[in-house]
Amino acid sequence: MLDTCIMSSTVAVLEGRIFGLDAQLAADIVLQGIALFILFGFLSYVLFEPVKKLLNNRTERIKNDIESAKKDKETAAKLKDEYDSKIQSADAEVQDILSEARKKAKKRENDIIEEANEEAVRVKNRANQEIELEKAKAQDEIRQEIIQVATAMAAKIVAVSLSEEQQNALLEETLKEMGDETWLSR
Repeated sequence: MLDTCIMSSTVAVLEGRIFGLDAQLAADIVLQGIALFILFGFLSYVLFEPVKKLLNNRTERIKNDIESAKKDKETAAKLKDEYDSKIQSADAEVQDILSEARKKAKKRENDIIEEANEEAVRVKNRANQEIELEKAKAQDEIRQEIIQVATAMAAKIVAVSLSEEQQNALLEETLKEMGDETWLSR
């Protein structure tokens, strides 16, 4: 076979044809070119168009996703701003509540101090009243003792008629018996 190919190319060179092209070969090449063009057209219609459509759809979907992401980002930024403002207003509200609580606590503290002072005044007044009562009681007891002393002295004086010097001595003796504390507490 190799011999035939070599011979045909040698014969073709001798006949004046380049590369051994004859009319049949040229027609076959043209028909194959047309068939290739038709095949390319068919494949582009059947394969390339759907692939191109698929790529365009994908491009559109990506563009839509990007736009949606931008909108979502803007919405998120707006929501973040709203939440930040809500947080700031909540902080301000917390500060107001704390301030109000401090004022109430201070008022309650003042009320408690005032009540304690009033109670202290009541206790002091009650103690003063008790002191006055005890003082009056002590005075009554002293009067009773004086009366007893006077009665005892009168009984002794009556029992013995004494001179003024003897009465003074008797009074001094009675006072010593009762003790100096009774007279000094007055």
